[in-house]
Amino acid sequence: MPLEANGRYFEDYPPGTVIEGGAVAVSESDIVEFARRYDPQTMHTDPAAAAHGHFGGLIASGWHTAALMMRLFAAHFLSPASSLASPGIDELRWLKPVRPGDVLSLRVTVTEARRSRSKPDQGIVRSHVEVLNQEGEIVMSLKPISLIRCRPS
Repeated sequence: MPLEANGRYFEDYPPGTVIEGGAVAVSESDIVEFARRYDPQTMHTDPAAAAHGHFGGLIASGWHTAALMMRLFAAHFLSPASSLASPGIDELRWLKPVRPGDVLSLRVTVTEARRSRSKPDQGIVRSHVEVLNQEGEIVMSLKPISLIRCRPS
């Protein structure tokens, strides 16, 4: 059983570790508010217009889903004691639309963990993140790279 996020260091992220967490509800007002500020397309901002659009109703911006993922990732996977930064992500995919009323959760699988050659007090953790809705369907996936501090000796 993985440690709580607050107590994790690089050594606590061996490949194969699976960490789950959530949930966060997505409301219509949250979708519209986010989209009006950051992704003003009618499929995200106008329920009436979205009802006649490609998705048959209002959907969350993919960037809104990514922001919610980050909230869950920070709360359940990263440790404030050891998380240093991220040089990026690979393979971000939006697989299913997120709709009002969906409840999202997170499943993170550590795929690689190696100590940094240039900075031996930290390691590089690669993971595969899946964001799931209340039906267990994967709505988004990505492969982040995290720089994690090693446990102090």
